[in-house]
Amino acid sequence: MSLSVTVVPTKPFKDQKPGTSGLRKKVPEFQQQHYTENFIQAVLDGGLSDRKNGAVLVVGGDGRFLCMEAANVIIKLAAANGVSRLIVGQNAFFSTPAVSALIRKGFEGRQIDGGIILTASHNPGGPRGDFGIKFNCDNGGPAPDGVTNRIYEITTKISEYRIVNDLQCDFTQIGRYEFNVEGRNFVVDVVDPVEDYVKLMQQIFDFDKIRQLLSGKLTGSRFKVLLDSMHGATGPYVSTILCDHLGAASEDMLRTVPKPDFGNGHPDPNLTYAKALVDRSKQGDHDFGAAFDGDGDRNMILGRNGFFVTPSDSLAVIADNIEAIPYFRNRRVSGFARSMPTAGAVDLVAKAKGMEIFETPTGWKYFGNLMDAGRMCLCGEESFGTGSDHIREKDGVWAMLAWLQILAERQTSVQNLVQMHWKKYGRNVFTRYDYENVDGSGANLLMNFMEAQMPAFIGRELSANNVKYTVASADNFQYKDPIDGSVATKQGLRFLFTDGSRFVFRLSGTGSAGATIRLYVDSYIPPGDSGRLFMDSQDLLKPLILVALDLSKMEQFTGRKAPTVIT
Repeated sequence: MSLSVTVVPTKPFKDQKPGTSGLRKKVPEFQQQHYTENFIQAVLDGGLSDRKNGAVLVVGGDGRFLCMEAANVIIKLAAANGVSRLIVGQNAFFSTPAVSALIRKGFEGRQIDGGIILTASHNPGGPRGDFGIKFNCDNGGPAPDGVTNRIYEITTKISEYRIVNDLQCDFTQIGRYEFNVEGRNFVVDVVDPVEDYVKLMQQIFDFDKIRQLLSGKLTGSRFKVLLDSMHGATGPYVSTILCDHLGAASEDMLRTVPKPDFGNGHPDPNLTYAKALVDRSKQGDHDFGAAFDGDGDRNMILGRNGFFVTPSDSLAVIADNIEAIPYFRNRRVSGFARSMPTAGAVDLVAKAKGMEIFETPTGWKYFGNLMDAGRMCLCGEESFGTGSDHIREKDGVWAMLAWLQILAERQTSVQNLVQMHWKKYGRNVFTRYDYENVDGSGANLLMNFMEAQMPAFIGRELSANNVKYTVASADNFQYKDPIDGSVATKQGLRFLFTDGSRFVFRLSGTGSAGATIRLYVDSYIPPGDSGRLFMDSQDLLKPLILVALDLSKMEQFTGRKAPTVIT
């Protein structure tokens, strides 16, 4: 039976501009009539452009509320718009790294033209929680600014969308489903969302060596891991890799069943929202801990007794020990990169190794051009994202396995590995203060006030708690892509001090409501300063934090006496 395409008249919504990681809104907004259909039509037109007819796309999400319904809409619109094939994860499920991996691998010898990922990443889920839709390009990475701008432009003018209302595809069952759409063949391949990703990890890492670490064959005592998937997308991946392949105890794999509301939790792997993991780790029964976010691209690393590894240090330690990972032994290690707010620990490693280092705006899409050009192979963001050029997304499970591989090679503890790194390179003490869902007008006033004051502060001495800092430079960060020449402006207000310390203010683009002000504080302790090198991080950072809060008039502009989250 041939299925018919229906052309549905519609009107634009004013709020469909994608942020750094797609369009994110509250679930009820996506449930408005035509809202999701409008945006998907814009994604197909703007993301694929003249490649839409005959295109092959991957579709899947992190299992949050509305994923199944949105996947059904995507299938019906893709069929109506000339897409030839969709590869859909069973139950519309895929971690974000797994989507990127599949796009890059291809399917049955066919190149894949991109993917639509249903996620709001680390944001809460459920009927009143957050939802999101993100388009990834044929390199497996998030759409660059030019593509997202084109998608947004279409949303502002859209007058109709095309849909096959009668098409019913059971994507809860693995298999191939074929449909005749007005004489065209349309195929939906429903696949195991875990299988290909696990095979990729087996190619990158030495599973035998990691298995020996966990079993105790390397050191004489069992190396115990404690992992928390926070009811997000990594659960099936972690269970398969750690339990089935590496021999870890299943009882040490926490919250591995994905849930639409993430178990009524906030799937953000930091010291605040993964507190249960931190508390259990502090009991001292486990040598290694890790947590992952909703869609599987972020991670937090812990050592025994809850020793916390900052994302900046995590990136730097992996960079310094990169030859321990088999994947990098067989290829040229080309360079490293970090987002601008991320502390500069990896810069010191790059300098020591004689490699390029890149400082990019926040947003993983900015790393893609560097990877594709062969200029960089390892990168990270302070927001608990770490990854390499094996895909074009950050990858929480990959980062966890990278740590286990390095620990297997070095046969030491997490804490000792990090502290030896500090002794070698010095310590970039780092924290981030998030002021979430603040009034937008107050947030903008604060940023405008700070930027206007910048020129007057250069060369001035600022102090708190009898600690003095001299401002070396101040700017609103601007980035010119060294590959395509594109320019990103107004990426965050930076105050850099003569001793190597700095703080940064930035309005976040990853929330779904209100405004989020993020304050990043980075204080450098040189390796020779043994008296301060191992002090508590908050004691070391407190003076610079006080300077930043006073300079910005944070409480006056936002009414907040304290941040929502400290990481």
